[in-house]
Amino acid sequence: MQGNNPIFSRAEGFNGRHATYDAAAPSAEELQDMYAAPSATPVQTGRMTYDDVVMKTGITFAVLLAGAVVGWFNPGLAFVGLIVGLVLGLVNAFKRNPSPPLILAYAAFEGLFVGGISQVFENYAISGQPLDGIVAQAVLGTLAVFTATLLVYRSGKVRVTPKFQRGVMIALMGYALFSLVNLLFMVFSDTNSAFGFRDGAFGALIGLFAVGLASLVLILDFDFIDKGVKAGIPAKFAWTAAFGLTVTLVWLYIEILRLLAILRGE
Repeated sequence: MQGNNPIFSRAEGFNGRHATYDAAAPSAEELQDMYAAPSATPVQTGRMTYDDVVMKTGITFAVLLAGAVVGWFNPGLAFVGLIVGLVLGLVNAFKRNPSPPLILAYAAFEGLFVGGISQVFENYAISGQPLDGIVAQAVLGTLAVFTATLLVYRSGKVRVTPKFQRGVMIALMGYALFSLVNLLFMVFSDTNSAFGFRDGAFGALIGLFAVGLASLVLILDFDFIDKGVKAGIPAKFAWTAAFGLTVTLVWLYIEILRLLAILRGE
């Protein structure tokens, strides 16, 4: 009886017509060649690889840098980039399946914010002293922290356990609450500080804590990528990895930029 599957119904041997096969059974040599053939690679089976993550992250950062160039020459767009980037970031964070167009759109608007705020910091003056070169310092600092964190993770000296994850999440929630309170203080008080509570020695300590916390989140990102590749998750989640790395690295860059401004202001 003919099956209902359209593929099977068109395949010889499943279409109700019993064909006569001339081919003989494979020889021992042919069977040996079949067994000796290399196994299918992760790319061939549609699984995520480290190369996938590197490529998708590279594309995402290329879009972010393009947006940053536009934002640098048009710093007034920084606020637009901040708001739209925040909305797109939340949308991407809660999507069950990654959407490359939405992730790249997030990168573009986040680039506007990064470029605009970088230009503001570069031309800002604290106590009459301009912050020339602070953007280059922040970029180098971000690359240094990223590299050091990756080396520490690859060394196996840090293990991502459920306890480690809970600790990082609690610290993140505490820092987010502090940042919200600090923002409200800056908006509704008559303070002259550019950083609210985050000024002077206390501000420097908070900045160091934030940089350390961002480094721990990077470790969580690396662990997701590592475990995802080993588990053979679908290749589409390389976009999720790229999105996570982009969010963390932008946050890390902004924290280093602010920390340098506080230190140089002193």
